[in-house]
Amino acid sequence: MTSPSPFVQPSAPPSPFTVDDYRARMARAAESAAEAGLAGVIVAPGPDLVHLTGYRPVSTERLTLLVLRAGHDPVLVVPTLEAPDAAAATGAPALTLRDWTDGKDPYAVTAPLLDAQGRFAVSDNAWAMHLLGLQRELPGTSYTALTEALPMLRAVKDAAELERLTAAGAAADATYEEILKVRFSGRREVDLATDLAALLREFGHSQVDFTVVGSGPNGANPHHEAGERTIERGDMVVLDFGGLKHGYGSDTSRTVHVGEPTAEEQRVHDIVREAQRAGCAAVRPGVACQEIDRAARAVITEFGYGDRFIHRTGHGIGVTTHEPPYMIEGEEQPLVPGMCFSVEPGIYIPGRFGVRIEDIVAVTEDGGRRLNTTARELAVVE
Repeated sequence: MTSPSPFVQPSAPPSPFTVDDYRARMARAAESAAEAGLAGVIVAPGPDLVHLTGYRPVSTERLTLLVLRAGHDPVLVVPTLEAPDAAAATGAPALTLRDWTDGKDPYAVTAPLLDAQGRFAVSDNAWAMHLLGLQRELPGTSYTALTEALPMLRAVKDAAELERLTAAGAAADATYEEILKVRFSGRREVDLATDLAALLREFGHSQVDFTVVGSGPNGANPHHEAGERTIERGDMVVLDFGGLKHGYGSDTSRTVHVGEPTAEEQRVHDIVREAQRAGCAAVRPGVACQEIDRAARAVITEFGYGDRFIHRTGHGIGVTTHEPPYMIEGEEQPLVPGMCFSVEPGIYIPGRFGVRIEDIVAVTEDGGRRLNTTARELAVVE
């Protein structure tokens, strides 16, 4: 695992994506669909549409769909009243807009753009009513989930995307460094969660997706929602937080202790830290995703806590904080330079405490680079 030089947050946002960036992404999606034996890709409002076009509409009952087919120009079907906003998107010059007015059938407008007997990959967050409307109009079509059919569509990041992910990771690191300065004991979990959210925004996040604060026995629940429990001296506290900065995600976890830890608590934390190190060290091009999980899990199992590591080792990150690829047994997808994902093993002892340590890692040409660089030792807080 190579160590990056400390990232200095820029005074200005990164350079915006260009129409050529979006044109290339749409072409790649259409080509990938054809290679997978599909007639094309249908994209509803959501992260896939943002990634492919730069257009970020609100998802409503009015149909908005991007249709991508190899050998055909990209077409975005939009309500007439939203057409000006769609036309203003950065990627709009690379596609054709087809609008429809209230009172007209949007599925009749969309149907000629599709192969009437084709099978299409559909973005996961498409509304059922819209997909069913297409099926009524074109009963010979069939559909599959985009992340199942084309899981690698957003997985490999280019240099501009890596710049944004690095900035998001640096902001999350700065948030962790600041949260160590506040008082933990005598405060509620929700108070710390509020602090984390405020700090993420202070360091440039436009969106906060989660602020897990699991104290004492609550730390044994990996996705514990911060609650009313008062944090006490002697508590382990799992912190897991992230969101979007410049449209790209952050996600990091550290575990701290209020006052000095017991020998057992320190030992469990040391095991997780070694597991996380092993998972990160296994990252290199060509290695199957499952090997990252195996490397981290082997350490925890060796020390007798295998049944207390109850989730996958990692998940991809990009325009969303959770996306393919996944670091889990059975995932044979080879790692490719530009992939970014979490490495976050944990040990959870019900009724007592939990420990998790998480960094985002980018695959390089010869290994991996952590995008989070804060200390992984067990921090003692007050």
